[in-house]
Amino acid sequence: MKLEGKINNISYDIANDNTRIEFVIPRDITSSLEKYIGLEVNLELKKGKRSNNANAYLWVLIGELQQKLKIPKEEIYTKYVRECGVYDVYCTKNEAVEAFKEWWHDRGLGWVCDTQPSKFEGFTNIFAYRGTSDYDKEQMSVILSNVVEDCIEQDIPTQKQEDIDRLIEEWK
Repeated sequence: MKLEGKINNISYDIANDNTRIEFVIPRDITSSLEKYIGLEVNLELKKGKRSNNANAYLWVLIGELQQKLKIPKEEIYTKYVRECGVYDVYCTKNEAVEAFKEWWHDRGLGWVCDTQPSKFEGFTNIFAYRGTSDYDKEQMSVILSNVVEDCIEQDIPTQKQEDIDRLIEEWK
């Protein structure tokens, strides 16, 4: 069986002297995998086919903005993630909101949540934003264009538009 996904967490269990890898697959295949519980398996890790150059360049520019604006790069990044609007809305029981937000954020830095009261009593609407690792070409183009525009406003040099377009074209 060949699976594609993302390593979400790696930890070392000192008591048992083993390493645990949490591998996230973006769909429910639980029933297909249950037969493998307890079996020894061989894993081959390969980098995905997507080009990381656009994301790497995004982070270079965010680093430049961090130096110029004296704002933490994580704060700058999540600002753009929220502005670009790639999110899902979940109507969730109030008592489950914090657990959901923690679970969502565990996916990565850009996976952030905002909330607003629901029209249903006892519920909250959660706006669950996705990190750039989950973006398609169009979504990556939007966030990178916004960052480039802000860099230009701050007199931070950027690549030529045709080079940026090439980075986007290589995305996924």
